[in-house]
Amino acid sequence: MRRIGSLLAAAAAFALAGGAVAQEKRKPPYYASIQAGKARMRTGPGRTYPASWLYVRADLPVRVVETYKEWRKVEDPGGTQGWMLGSLLSATRTGYVTEPVAELRERPSPGARVVWRAEKGVIGKLSECGNGWCRLDVNGQAGFVEVPRLWGVEPGEALP
Repeated sequence: MRRIGSLLAAAAAFALAGGAVAQEKRKPPYYASIQAGKARMRTGPGRTYPASWLYVRADLPVRVVETYKEWRKVEDPGGTQGWMLGSLLSATRTGYVTEPVAELRERPSPGARVVWRAEKGVIGKLSECGNGWCRLDVNGQAGFVEVPRLWGVEPGEALP
């Protein structure tokens, strides 16, 4: 039993290392999201630098603008920049609603039926981005929203 546990631990460590390597190879700028429930932003790339912000909102999209070893300099939707450990970030793409109210539609078309509305600050998982629209899924409630109403995706960017 101990051997199986050791093998599982080794496999998990290998997977984490592979994720870090894959993340390291990405050239900034790129979007990511905060995967941890609590994540500290620091003034520099190291634990000895003071924390400037404590994020308590998992899935918040961030833009990675610089890398240094295992650290990522990120920018949040409000424009604040600082450093976070790469292990606190996920490659999962999320979007942050920037408009007072964004209409989410049945399909990516201005004339499509509105299926629900999201207020500013709502965060959801992004997919099917193209032609100025993204599918935004907020806890199973999904619809298409125009890209200019979101932070976490660039105009003209395509996502599967």
